[in-house]
Amino acid sequence: MAGEKYIVTKEKFESGFTYKQYIDQIKVNKDRFDMFYESGKLESEDEVFFQNAKKLPSGIKKLMIIGEDWCPDVFRGMPVFARIAEAANLETRIFPRDENLDMMNEFLKNGEFMSIPVAVFYDENMEEIARWIERPEIGYTQSTEVMAKIEKEMAEADEQDKRKAIREQHYALYPSWQKETVVEVKELLSRKLNI
Repeated sequence: MAGEKYIVTKEKFESGFTYKQYIDQIKVNKDRFDMFYESGKLESEDEVFFQNAKKLPSGIKKLMIIGEDWCPDVFRGMPVFARIAEAANLETRIFPRDENLDMMNEFLKNGEFMSIPVAVFYDENMEEIARWIERPEIGYTQSTEVMAKIEKEMAEADEQDKRKAIREQHYALYPSWQKETVVEVKELLSRKLNI
């Protein structure tokens, strides 16, 4: 990625919110961010991994997150990344997606979807090390299973009731998705940093 120009310059990065600033200014779901921050605690071996990933000369030093407070994947996922950043003492900045579409366009899922959260790890020189988008792989599988199950069990129900049932089942799965997010991020960083 060396030599390429990215919109996330050092100056752009520094203009974002810290996690606390982001939480202080959100309009909805603060209670859910708090709940998933609690369930997103890292295991001690995970904390050590992220600390070691920072100690490398070309290791992770900064974390940029794009999200929106209304998005379930964000209020589940962003607190996990806040925990990772705390463990490794990473400088972290958060950007609301809808106010930063130019930035979001650099991190489209599969090159076309504005999926959030986006979490991008950088080295000291703002060279991208790794990015993670939206939810862990198991989240896609389980989400599809939940939707099929609800559709079958509640075939006669109205769409609003079905969506509510799907949401409740997803929320129950979120702590396990948080743990799987940590596993995926560790695997990603292990490959990128050869650790």
